[in-house]
Amino acid sequence: MIDLRSDTITQPTAAMKEAMMAAPVGDDVFGEDPTINALEQKAADYFGMESAIFCPSGTMTNQIAIRVHTAPHTEVICDEKSHIYLYEGGGIAYNSFASVRLLHGDRGRITAEMIQDNINNPDDVHAPISTLVSLENTMNKGGGCVYDFKEIEKISQLCKDKKLKLHLDGARLFNALVAKDDDPKQYGKHFDTISICLSKGLGCPVGSLLLGTQEDIKKARRVRKVLGGGMRQAGFLAAAGIYALDHHINRLADDHNRAKRIASALDGLNFVDSVLPVETNIVIFKLANNALSVDFVEKLKQKGILAVPFGKHDVRFVTHLDFDDDMLEDLIKKLKAI
Repeated sequence: MIDLRSDTITQPTAAMKEAMMAAPVGDDVFGEDPTINALEQKAADYFGMESAIFCPSGTMTNQIAIRVHTAPHTEVICDEKSHIYLYEGGGIAYNSFASVRLLHGDRGRITAEMIQDNINNPDDVHAPISTLVSLENTMNKGGGCVYDFKEIEKISQLCKDKKLKLHLDGARLFNALVAKDDDPKQYGKHFDTISICLSKGLGCPVGSLLLGTQEDIKKARRVRKVLGGGMRQAGFLAAAGIYALDHHINRLADDHNRAKRIASALDGLNFVDSVLPVETNIVIFKLANNALSVDFVEKLKQKGILAVPFGKHDVRFVTHLDFDDDMLEDLIKKLKAI
């Protein structure tokens, strides 16, 4: 099967497994796992931030950040396509008792002007207090599109002026960095917290990190404990993260190039109405003639291709570490034969 459902389906490489099995471990809840400590410091240094905390998932790191930055009667400003709103089980309400102000951005990318127009008057008792702005880069529902960093700078300055916190859901941030050749330390300067995922494009079996100030990460450790996220000898997993940061970032360009090849092949096929512009490793296309995505995905499965419905008429492919050039050629041949 050619599995393009997500970049989460990758298997650890032989070299990654070797690094995992050689890792020294300890009890992380006591702060005694040397490999986790090394991963947290490495990730924080990479983005020029003070501290980091290792967690089982990106949902947990996002939800911890929201809990740290909000309180009941406050509001999170984000795009309507945001992962924190659509795909985290209503966690903003359940974990933080916070409200959400949804904006309609460009494929999920919001602007400083849009945010400015949606900050509540803190003296108006009818409205929750605007406390946090959350961005997502790359934007999953927007086809892996990437923010222009100049807009991030504008948003950051607005948040500072309005005393709002700024969080980044960077589940696929490394894809954005490679696509735009941005400096990761610039991100560390503009965001209060950043969530990065190791188990997507970087190919680790498990894990995400939340980056921030020492004060915020200290608070995050308490929230992680409440959520049941305290891990013990998890250095085996952290070793995979260290290996991935050392060896799997630059190769993301290969995933991007293959995704662009897929988009080019889809363009003009009779079952395709349109394809979102491809910048990174996500390809989203709309089916022609109002065909249902669930039916088309089943048809693809019968031809040895796994994908996911991404709306009533939309289908998503995601390229990744375990999808190579031979699979790409086979995929294109099968798509053209439909």
